[in-house]
Amino acid sequence: MIAPGPILLFDGFCNLCNNLVRFVIKQDREKVIRFASLQSPPGNQLLRNFGLDPDDFDTVVYVSGERYYLKSSAVLHILKDLGHGWRLVYGFIIIPKFIRDFLYDIISKSRYRIFGKTDACMVPSKDIKERFL
Repeated sequence: MIAPGPILLFDGFCNLCNNLVRFVIKQDREKVIRFASLQSPPGNQLLRNFGLDPDDFDTVVYVSGERYYLKSSAVLHILKDLGHGWRLVYGFIIIPKFIRDFLYDIISKSRYRIFGKTDACMVPSKDIKERFL
């Protein structure tokens, strides 16, 4: 069983996704958001627990309590949970989901070409290792 708390599931090979993780680590002053790559056993298990395809790495998934959020909704909920000024960005939730996700999908489909891809998943440093599942 994975302990409760917000968890960001990300594509461990995607440079854009890894930069999102680094951003969240830096901005999460309370250090409550934890991380797992979609390709990892804990990430894979969480996907299965929510009935999501464990082989779909084209979206970021944000687990908060018993709920999960995908794509643009995940990003907006992450920013909301970071608090401070980032919470204001959550106001974009009023934009219809199909529009937000359309834009998200455009970026997602070209993320490797634009931002690059690593050969291995991100290895966390000692000071943040406990936040990774």
